[in-house]
Amino acid sequence: MKQKWVLLLLLLITPIGFYTKIYSGPGVSWVNDSLGGVFYEIFWCLLVFLFFINTKVWVIATSVFIVTCFLEVLQLWHPEFLEIIRSYFIGRTLLGNSFNLNDFIYYFIGSGIGYLILTHIKKLNKK
Repeated sequence: MKQKWVLLLLLLITPIGFYTKIYSGPGVSWVNDSLGGVFYEIFWCLLVFLFFINTKVWVIATSVFIVTCFLEVLQLWHPEFLEIIRSYFIGRTLLGNSFNLNDFIYYFIGSGIGYLILTHIKKLNKK
C-alpha cells in the first residue's frame, strides 16, 4: 500500500520538478533556479523511501539533505568529466551547474516537506 502512494506521488512530483527547469512565466529565475530544489528534495526522499521502505523517515530526509548539499558544493568543482555530464539537460538537472548558497534553504524546505509526506504515508498504512 505504501509503495502505491509513493509511486503516485513520484508520478506527480517528477513532471512538476522538470517543469520548473523549463518554466518561462513570472518569477522565471526563482522558479528555474530555486523552487526546483524543493521538488528535487521531495523526489529523492520519495525515491529512497520506495526502495528502503522500512528506514526511519528522518534518516531518509536527513540523508537526502546531506547528499544534495554535497552535490551543491560539488558545483564549485569543474573537472572535464563533470562538465561533460553537466552539458546534458539531465546532468544539469541532477548535478546542477552553478553553486548558490541560497539553494541550501530550498533543500532544507524540500527535505522537510519530504519528511512530512513520508510520515503521512507511514501513518496511512497503519490505519
